[in-house]
Amino acid sequence: MDRIAGAPISWGVCEVPGWGHQLEPGRVLAEMQAVGLAATELGPAGFLPPEPDEMARVLQHHRLQAIGGFVPLTLHLAGHDPLADVEPVLAQYAATGSGTLVMSADTGLAGYDSRPELDAAGWARLLRNLDRIGVHAAEHGVRAVLHPHVGTMVENPDDVRRVLEGSSVALCLDTGHLLIGGSDPAELTRQAAHRVAHVHFKDVDAALAKRVQGGELTYTDAVRDGMYRPLGDGDVDVRSIVGSLVGAGYDGWYVLEQDTILTEEPAGAGPVLDVERSAGHLRSVLAGASAG
Repeated sequence: MDRIAGAPISWGVCEVPGWGHQLEPGRVLAEMQAVGLAATELGPAGFLPPEPDEMARVLQHHRLQAIGGFVPLTLHLAGHDPLADVEPVLAQYAATGSGTLVMSADTGLAGYDSRPELDAAGWARLLRNLDRIGVHAAEHGVRAVLHPHVGTMVENPDDVRRVLEGSSVALCLDTGHLLIGGSDPAELTRQAAHRVAHVHFKDVDAALAKRVQGGELTYTDAVRDGMYRPLGDGDVDVRSIVGSLVGAGYDGWYVLEQDTILTEEPAGAGPVLDVERSAGHLRSVLAGASAG
């Protein structure tokens, strides 16, 4: 079975206000199907119809399996219970057959260009909420995973270590955000493949990533400048990561993500060309790893 899936962010569809031109779901989903992707994440609120049954109908029309998707949640604030934010998402998952809740530890600020420092009490709440949501989601047949992400409360290697040591939550291995945040995604996969339950495969121009790390560029500007590349064109060690996952018996989805900012409706083929290249590269790497 081909376990390569798509995500609307590769077509520039993002939850960040003012991110860029947002393509209509009809075009995005049709192009996913055209390049042979088997499934899709649901995208940000507002991309698909909010009513669970209508959301399911749209996905069925395009013959795409629903996976679940990226859900920013505020996990560290006193007096805020993120379980209330999870409930409507789980209703959509039940209707669409989605099985993976991809959480990020949202800062509460707009965008991903800065983040506050988190004190010990905030970390304790964050870790406790990860486990609470994991248990609650499992009761609904959904696997909750934590997505380390630039500009969130879990971004850098120390943050990832705290999550691995302080909670039982599984990881969404986002190869791009890990690298930009200062982790080596290939090394993390070698060390903790057993904690990986979902994969976002990105490739990254490491030179641009270093400028983000050094404060020369904002994350948003670097995305606009092409920091994310088709798989095989950047500096992420795709073969090593796939080898470690296959060796550990990983049986989840590989979601292609090449975060993109569009300024207008593409006149030609647009972002789908890069998605097609990435899918072809990943299929080749997966075939080699399985044969080996």
